[in-house]
Amino acid sequence: MNFKLLLLLHAALFFISVLFISGPWYFLMLTAAQLLFVPLLLLIVTNKEDFIYRHYFFIAAPALLAVCLLQITGSTKWDGVLAFLYLIYTLLVAWTGLQRFLHRGFSDLEEFALDAAMIFLAIGGAWFFAYEAGLETGFSPIITWLTGIHFHYSAFLLPVFAGFLGRSTKTRLYKIACTLILINPIVLAFGITFSRWVEFFSVLLYIFAIYSLIYLSFKAPFFSSWQKWLVRLSFGSLGIAILFSLLYAYGNSFGPNSVSIGFMLQFHGFFNAVGFALCGFIGWAVHPPAPKAIKKGFPVSKIRGRQTVGQQLVKDYTDPTKTFACLVDDMAAYGPAVNSKTLPYVIRDFYENTGRYRLFAEVQWHAWFKPFARIYRLMSRSMQQLNLPLSNNQIEMTGSITALDQASDGRKLPRAWLRKIDEEVIFVALYSIHQTKGRAYMNVALPLPGASMIGILELEQQGEKLLLTSCGDAASDAGIYLAASQYLFKLPLRERFLLEETHSGCLRAIHKMKIFSLPFLTIDYVIEPKDE
Repeated sequence: MNFKLLLLLHAALFFISVLFISGPWYFLMLTAAQLLFVPLLLLIVTNKEDFIYRHYFFIAAPALLAVCLLQITGSTKWDGVLAFLYLIYTLLVAWTGLQRFLHRGFSDLEEFALDAAMIFLAIGGAWFFAYEAGLETGFSPIITWLTGIHFHYSAFLLPVFAGFLGRSTKTRLYKIACTLILINPIVLAFGITFSRWVEFFSVLLYIFAIYSLIYLSFKAPFFSSWQKWLVRLSFGSLGIAILFSLLYAYGNSFGPNSVSIGFMLQFHGFFNAVGFALCGFIGWAVHPPAPKAIKKGFPVSKIRGRQTVGQQLVKDYTDPTKTFACLVDDMAAYGPAVNSKTLPYVIRDFYENTGRYRLFAEVQWHAWFKPFARIYRLMSRSMQQLNLPLSNNQIEMTGSITALDQASDGRKLPRAWLRKIDEEVIFVALYSIHQTKGRAYMNVALPLPGASMIGILELEQQGEKLLLTSCGDAASDAGIYLAASQYLFKLPLRERFLLEETHSGCLRAIHKMKIFSLPFLTIDYVIEPKDE
């Protein structure tokens, strides 16, 4: 697809809109986003596999022509129909963003920012349609229109620019700023609708996030000096424009309002449309940074659960020709991350002869998560999967390891570890091992109804301790994923399992789980050899 030719075509449509504009001049700010910035940036963000890219002319052409006609024809009875064409376009863009997200999940914040921008665009399309169709929104027409432009600039362009910046630099500050950028359009819209205090607070968060991006733009590497200064000018212009928003929000919350909507349209609008959007578009279009996200290609168990997982799943997929009494045949398979010669014998023996050991566990749900755990417990008991008790009393977990049919599972030498408390099934985990670029990973599947949760764990020997973790760098397979249909979705979960010998022949393991970096579950295991 010839980007330069498309740029000329889009610029021609916008030029026609400028020449024959029938409404107020400030309408051109939204028109510029609709005809230039949004569709051309989508061509940069998406690739040949994405729906919106593959069907670009069929999807975009009617919508962009409709926007041009709306600008040059004035008010007609067809305005709602034309705006509806644009709404359909934004919904298809949102669908593409959702598809991209489902194929990847929360694996890379900068790529999630690009997907979220595409999803948010549909909200802007809906408000634009409401304005052109004259729908009752509970707000004045100008506020309805301003909400539409807000979701084109702040909720689409800004996450896209932030996503591009994240491809060049991804520090802790970037993660905080980008997260605030992604949640703030919704917080701000909520504040405008329901609470002036929330609106004011959301603008303060925006200021912190934007000035963080300005700072990061002076630290990030760029392709050329032209790109460097255009991007800095873009974020800097937004840093000035957001101060007008702060004054406007302050006036709404505390009064008197010293900044009018007319002033916002002239100065805030100018800095957004020309300084932020135009400079940012040119700056990033000069040489778009390539994505650093690596598509995962590790083997995934093909086994999926039914409404009840538990014992029935093991029976359905048992391979009677094989028997296992261990989770790992030989810990040497995880070398060089694990040195089987220096790792304490009892740790190796636990994995290589798991059936010889007894497990005692103390399950501790963190206080903030206990209400969710109680709700989930209502489902997990009948599902017989991830069915952990609510009590933190020490209990014994019994179980068995069963060989699985390799053709049904699709991985190398899979085996199922069924754990129970008394006669109640707690969970079924399907174990295997795979290698990527010379590194071995523990590949664990927990079947769910119609899906499977996949835990890919790195092993790391820490002196005489063994750490299994789902945390790894960008090139690592490590992580917790949800496999469903053709999707492999990385979940915002982190797992850390630290195993050490306490005294002769006995082990202690601390299993910690986090969601969005917040601890929610800790399991303290005591592992002892069975009496011979």
